[in-house]
Amino acid sequence: MAKPRLLISLTTDENDYQELQAADAEETAQELGVDVQIVFAKNNSVVQSTQLLQAVQSSAEQRPSAIIVEPVGTGMIQVARAAVSAGIGWAILNREVDYLPELHAVSVPVFVVTSDHEEIGRIQGQQIAALLPSGGAVLQIAGPVGDISHKRTKGMLSTKPANVQLKTIRGNWTEESAYHAAVSWLRLSIARELRASLVAAQDDSMAIGTRKAIQDTLPAEECNRWLRCPFIGCDGLPSTGQEWVRNGLLAATVSVPSNTGPAIRIMTQSLRAGSRPPERTMTVPVSYPPLAQLSAKGLEGRSLRELPHTSQHRA
Repeated sequence: MAKPRLLISLTTDENDYQELQAADAEETAQELGVDVQIVFAKNNSVVQSTQLLQAVQSSAEQRPSAIIVEPVGTGMIQVARAAVSAGIGWAILNREVDYLPELHAVSVPVFVVTSDHEEIGRIQGQQIAALLPSGGAVLQIAGPVGDISHKRTKGMLSTKPANVQLKTIRGNWTEESAYHAAVSWLRLSIARELRASLVAAQDDSMAIGTRKAIQDTLPAEECNRWLRCPFIGCDGLPSTGQEWVRNGLLAATVSVPSNTGPAIRIMTQSLRAGSRPPERTMTVPVSYPPLAQLSAKGLEGRSLRELPHTSQHRA
């Protein structure tokens, strides 16, 4: 058969995990001898739908063999139906969708590869328990309302200690979005009343954005109080999240494997063999550092480290 052509649609190029997934897609495609085109949706569901529908409606010579997409917002059922009707394989990343049984009966590969988001949340709750053995207040920077944020929060609530109280603000999976959300929240009286013991973000870049907001917004004494708190995040890339743990900007993260590589492998094998892939595959997250190594003792001195001054932070 002709070399498979895969269209990879990711949410944004302003998130380190999405950049990891793009790099993983290119490396895996080269290894397997398939062509990939990677597009980013600018965290905009309309942009993403338009990009994918244009590909589905293109000429047979330009049409992809399969689409692998991490949806912005909804599960994109209409685009999925259009793709499989045109004979294009369809794979969802990082999201559960309820329409798979409907499409799984067709002859093209249709499946999901997702991170175990509840397990990510459970690990973060266990990290909170290790870092706050006496309990306290936690400022959570969650992602936008949706499946991923909901499952990570659900998992975290199932393992955090009962003596830990939670206050939540929301970003959009980028450092900049968390920065602006935190700046707005820190100006409220409720922020001054919260005696936070820990900051937990659902994404490493949002944890760093929150640190920068604290440095840029609060007077020195209050800023130092916040920076004495442990900051924890998710994604745990070697060059960002794990590095931030090693240099003390984060106390811990959750290392989340890329989903694009496994999805490309499953799709390529299914296209070449004409086989039906499993409907759902999950990747397995782990704590970084391991939970056994986490301790609140000694964190106070490390967590005071400041980021470079950000008074010129982009709007």
